[in-house]
Amino acid sequence: MQKDKAYIAYLAGRARLGDRTAFEKLVQHFGPRLFAHAYRLLGHHEEARDAVQEAWVEITRGLPKLREDRAFMAWAYRITSRRCARQIDRNVKARAVEVDPPEATFEEAGSVRAAIERLKPVQAATIRLFYLEEMSLREVALAMDVPTGTVKSRLAAARNELKTHLKGYEDAKY
Repeated sequence: MQKDKAYIAYLAGRARLGDRTAFEKLVQHFGPRLFAHAYRLLGHHEEARDAVQEAWVEITRGLPKLREDRAFMAWAYRITSRRCARQIDRNVKARAVEVDPPEATFEEAGSVRAAIERLKPVQAATIRLFYLEEMSLREVALAMDVPTGTVKSRLAAARNELKTHLKGYEDAKY
């Protein structure tokens, strides 16, 4: 993982200096990840795709100002999170009523993935960034544009929810 982070920092530095090939490699590497992140937050393919496209425009424009190449991943996630937040705000205003996200079905009994899908979008995104993307607390905080303490709170709440979801399955199994 350290080699991967060093390589990403290298690519970010090269891209920041105008290397189009390095930038294209960053897009190839992070495009699917940022889309998955946006989709988890928005729950809609088209909106997620649009948010990620807008994020890449902002990333392209802001890249020359990036101070720490090592921070590229968290920075890109933060920009995408902000774009998703803007889309959510537009959706709320357009609907004039906040709609709860649809409940995820617990199709695979005992599946952690299914339990994660049942979490609130910000908790699910926090869990995925911390455990699946292996970001540090600080990196998750940067990516989600929240204080580190908020990340810790979200992780704790998400873990408790996961325990509840998975325990409910275990109890029903016996």
